[in-house]
Amino acid sequence: GETGTGKEGVARYIHTVSPRAKGPFTAVNCAALPETMLEAILFGHRKGSFTGASHEGEGLFRAADGGTLLLDEIAEIPLPLQAKLLRALQEKEVLPVGAVKPEAVDVRVIACANRDLAQEVAQGRFRADLYWRLNVVPLELAPLRARRLDIRAIAAALLLRHSPAGAPLPFPTVEALHRLMAHSWPGNCRELE
Repeated sequence: GETGTGKEGVARYIHTVSPRAKGPFTAVNCAALPETMLEAILFGHRKGSFTGASHEGEGLFRAADGGTLLLDEIAEIPLPLQAKLLRALQEKEVLPVGAVKPEAVDVRVIACANRDLAQEVAQGRFRADLYWRLNVVPLELAPLRARRLDIRAIAAALLLRHSPAGAPLPFPTVEALHRLMAHSWPGNCRELE
C-alpha cells in the first residue's frame, strides 16, 4: 500500500489477534536503516565483529523471537542482503555478523512495501525467490481516497486516541465530515491523523 495507508496498524492488529500476541512485536523501517549496518541490525553481531562493535548485538530477528517482526519498506533491502533474509526465513535461523554458528528463531514476518513487489521482481530489483517466500497471504491496502467511507471511522478512532482521558469527545460536525470525505488525502491516514 501507499505510504500512510496504515500498514503498520494492520500488522499490529494481526499480531494482537494471533497466538503470538504475548510475544514481542518488533517493527523496523528498512528504508531508514544504514545499508552498511542492515545485516547486523537484522541478524545481530558478535563483539568485535566490526569496528565499533564493543558489545554483542541481539538483532531484530532474535529480539522478535516468539513474536512478530514487521519489515516495513522491504523493497529497500539491497539484493545481497535479500539472499540472507531468504535463508533466515526458510531455515528459521539467523547467522549474526561475526558468528560461525546459526541461531534458531521463531518469528512471524510481516513484510510491507509502498511499491508493487511483483514489478520490482520484473525489473530485477527484488529477488523472485524472496518475493514468493513472503507472498503467502498478500494484502493490499487501498489509499484513503479510494475508501472514503472509512474516513468517518478512522477519524473517530483518531479522536479517541488523541483526546485526553475523561474529556468530552470533540466529534466533527456533519459539515466537517463531508469536507473530510471530499479531500483527496495524498498522505492517506497519516495526513488524516
